[in-house]
Amino acid sequence: NGQYEMHGRYGGVFVKCLHQCCTFTAWCNSHLRKAGTQIENIEEDFRDGLKLMLLLEVISGERLPKPERGKMRVHKINNVNKALDFIASKGVKLVSIGAEEIVDGNAKMTLGMIWTIILRFAIQDISVEETSAKEGLLLWCQRKTAPYKNVNVQNFHISWKDGLAFNALIHRHRPELIDYDKLRKDDPVTNLNNAFEVAERYLDIPKMLDAEGEFMTYVSCFYHAFSGAQKAETAANRICKVLAVNQENEHLMEDYEKLASDLLEWIRRTIPWLENRAPEKTMTEMQQKLEDFRDYRRVHKPPKVQEKCQLEINFNTLQTKLRLSNRPAFMPSEGRMVSDINGAWHKLEGAEKGYEEWLLNEIRRLERLDHLAEKFRQKAAIHESWTDGKEAMLTQKDYETATLSEIKALLKKHEAFESDLAAHQDRVEQIAAIAQELNELDYYDSPSVNARCQKICEQWDALGSLTQSRRESLERTEKQLESIDELYLEYAKRAAPFNNWMEGAMEDLQDMFIVHNIEEIQGLITAHDQFKSTLPEANKERESIQAIQAEVQKIAQYNGIKLAGNNPYTTITPQSIDKKWEKVRSQLVPQRDQALQEELARQQSNDHLRRQFANQANMIGPWIQNKMEEIGRISIEMNGTLEDQLTHLRQYEQSIIEYKPNIDQLEGDHQLIQEALIFDNKYTAYTMEHLRVGWEQLLTTIARTINEIENQILTRDAKGISQEQLHEYRTSFNHFDKDHSGVLHAEEFKACLISLGYDVENNKQGDAEFARIMGIVDPNNSGAVTFQAFIDFMSRETTDTDTADQVIASFKILAGDKNYITAEELRRELPPDQAEYCIARMAPYTGPDAVPGALDYMSFSTALYGESDL
Repeated sequence: NGQYEMHGRYGGVFVKCLHQCCTFTAWCNSHLRKAGTQIENIEEDFRDGLKLMLLLEVISGERLPKPERGKMRVHKINNVNKALDFIASKGVKLVSIGAEEIVDGNAKMTLGMIWTIILRFAIQDISVEETSAKEGLLLWCQRKTAPYKNVNVQNFHISWKDGLAFNALIHRHRPELIDYDKLRKDDPVTNLNNAFEVAERYLDIPKMLDAEGEFMTYVSCFYHAFSGAQKAETAANRICKVLAVNQENEHLMEDYEKLASDLLEWIRRTIPWLENRAPEKTMTEMQQKLEDFRDYRRVHKPPKVQEKCQLEINFNTLQTKLRLSNRPAFMPSEGRMVSDINGAWHKLEGAEKGYEEWLLNEIRRLERLDHLAEKFRQKAAIHESWTDGKEAMLTQKDYETATLSEIKALLKKHEAFESDLAAHQDRVEQIAAIAQELNELDYYDSPSVNARCQKICEQWDALGSLTQSRRESLERTEKQLESIDELYLEYAKRAAPFNNWMEGAMEDLQDMFIVHNIEEIQGLITAHDQFKSTLPEANKERESIQAIQAEVQKIAQYNGIKLAGNNPYTTITPQSIDKKWEKVRSQLVPQRDQALQEELARQQSNDHLRRQFANQANMIGPWIQNKMEEIGRISIEMNGTLEDQLTHLRQYEQSIIEYKPNIDQLEGDHQLIQEALIFDNKYTAYTMEHLRVGWEQLLTTIARTINEIENQILTRDAKGISQEQLHEYRTSFNHFDKDHSGVLHAEEFKACLISLGYDVENNKQGDAEFARIMGIVDPNNSGAVTFQAFIDFMSRETTDTDTADQVIASFKILAGDKNYITAEELRRELPPDQAEYCIARMAPYTGPDAVPGALDYMSFSTALYGESDL
C-alpha cells in the first residue's frame, strides 16, 4: 500500500549484528555531513532528537518544527515525537516505536526507526517502470550490469557477495575509475573493498559495510549517486531527439526547396521548346523533331514525373512530421508551393499537348506533300520513260523501204501507239493536277516541280503532232505492199496452234508421274501409245505450214520484193518449229518410253511383294483366330482332370510358340514392303499391326488360361474340392455364361446362385444376401464375376478353413500352454525360414507373466487373418 510497518518485536531482524549498526551509522553520516555534523554512536546521538530532526530535514528537503533546546527528558521526548510525527506524515506507519524507547537508547527500536527512514526516503522513491521500490532498484541493477560477465543480479544478498556487481555499477557510469577486466570472481574481498573505496573516494558514497555486510541500503546510494547522471543523460537524449527532429525537418525543407527549384527550372526551360512552332521543310527534319519529342516523353519527362510525385510525398511527409512534433507548418519559398508546381506542370502538359498536336498535323501535312511530290516524281518518271525515244520513232522513215507486211505491222503498231498515247493523256493531266496542288500547299521545291511539269506538257503537244504526221505517211504506203500479206497471215494462223500443240506435248512428255500399282502404269503406257499414233498426222501439218513460208519466198523472188524482216503476225519461225519437232520425235518420245517401262518393272516387283505378304498373312490371320476360338472352347468344355487340361494347354501353348517362325518370316516380308514404300495391298485385309496384336493376344490368352487352371488346382488342393465339384462348378458357370465371355454379370450370377439353392430372390432378405455375396466375389464393384472368384466363393461355402483361433491354439501347444512363446521354441518347433518369419514379425509380449525374450503370438495370429476368419 506504499506504507511501511515496523513492530518493536520485529526490530531484531534489523539488528542481527554489529554490521547493521555500522551500515546505518555510515548512511546517516553521509547525509548529516551535508549539514556539517555527524554521529558517533547511533544509539546515543539520536536520544535528544536534535540530530534526528536534522537528518530528516536533510534527506527530505523540508523544514521540521523548531526543536526544543532543553536538556530535560521531556524536551528530548518532544523532539523525538516531532521527528516521528514527520515520519508518520510521509505515509509510514510506525508500530510499537515510541519516543521513550529512542530517548532511553533502545538499540533495536533506534535501528528499526533508521531502517524505516531508509526504506521511505532512500528506497521508496526509487521507481523503475512502475515497479515497487525494491523491485525497481533490483531491475535498475539488472539493466546496468547486464553487459558484464560473471554478474547476474537476482537479489540483494548472494548476487552481491563477490563484489563484481558493485564494480560493474561503478564501471557502467564511471568507466575511468575501475579496470573491470582485471577483477577476479574468486577474490570477493578484494572486489568489495575496491568498490567501497572507489565509491567513497570519488562518488561520495560512505563505506557503510565491509566485505561481509548487507547490501540493499548501500546499493540504493549508488542509485541516488548515479540518478543525477541518468537524468542528465535523459535530458541530453531528449534534446538530441528534438534537435534530430529539427535537423531532419530542415533537411526535408532544403530537399523540397532544391527539388522544387530544379523542377520549376526544368519546366521553365522546357515550355519554350514545346511552344516553338517553326515548321521544317522536310519529313526527315519533322520526324527528328517527333523523335526528340518521344525522347522527351520516354527519357526526360518520366524522371521529372517521379520527382514531382516525390516532391508531393516529401511535402506531405514533412507537414505530417511537423504536425506530429508540434512544429508550425512548412511554408515553401514564394513560387515554390505545391500549387505553384502543379500550375507550372499543368502549363507544361498544355504546351506538350499542343506541341504534339502540331507535330502530328505538320507530319501529316509533310506526309501529304511528300506523298504528292513522290507521286509527281513517279508519274513524271514513268511518263518520261515512256516518251523516251518516241519522237525519234515518230520521225523515222522506216516505211520507205518496208514491205507490205511491215507496213501493215507498222500501221497496226502505230494504231496501238495511238491508243497508248490516248491512255497516257490521263497521266499527263494527273501530273499537272499534282503540280498545281503542290503549289497550293506551299511545297518547298515547287520551282523544280513546275519546270518539270512545263517540259512534260510541251513534249506532249509535240508528240501529238508527230503522231498525226506518221499516220498519214503509213496509210499512203500501205496500199503498195499487199500481195504477200495474206500468206504471212495464213502462216501465223496455222503455226500458232501447231506450236502450242508441240509445247504441250513436250511438257507432257517431260512431266513426272507417280503410280501405285500396275493398272496405273499400264494406263500411262496406253495413253503414250495413243500419243505416238498421232505423230504422222502432226508431221503432215508441219509440212503444210512450212510450204506457206516457201510460197512467200517464191512470190518475193518472182516479183523482186525485198523482204525486210520476219513474219509480222507471229514470232514463230520455221526454224523453231523444226527444232521443237525434232526434239519431240527423236529425244522426248524415246525417253518417255524408257521411263514407263522402268516404272512398269518396278510396279511388277511391288505387286510380287504384295502377293507374297498377302499369301502368308491370309494364312496366319485365320490360324490365329482359329487358335483363339480353340482356347476359348478348351477353357469352357473342361474335359478331363485339371492336370489333364493343364498338360493339354501347355502342349497347345508349345505348338503356338513353335509357329513363331511364320510370324518372323511375315515381319521380314513386311519390312521389304515398307522399304519399297508400298502403302496398300488389295490382296489381303490383314495388316502387320493387326497380326502383331492378334499374336500377342493369343500368347496372353493361352498364358492366362493356363494360369486359371493352375489357380483352380491350387484352390482345389487348398480347399479339398473334388474334381467332380469343380466340374459341377464349371458346368453351372458355363450354363449361365450365355455370351461365353468367361465372366458372369450380376443377373447371370444371381440366377446361378438360385440354381445352387441360395435364397437370393428379389426381396429384402434375398437382396441383402446377394449384396453380401457380391461383396465377396466382386470386391472392386466391377459388376462381373470371374470363374476363379466363383470357385473361391463356393469353396468357402462348402469346405472347412483355418481360423485365427485355430492358429492361436496351435501356437499355444508349441508354447507349452503359455500365453507367450520364445524364439528358441519357435526355432525348435518350426522350419528355419518360417521360424525366422515369425520372430521378425511377432511383437514383444507385455503380459503380467512376461519374461525376457517373450513374443506375443496371439496378436500375430490375429493379424494374419485381419482380425477375422480367412
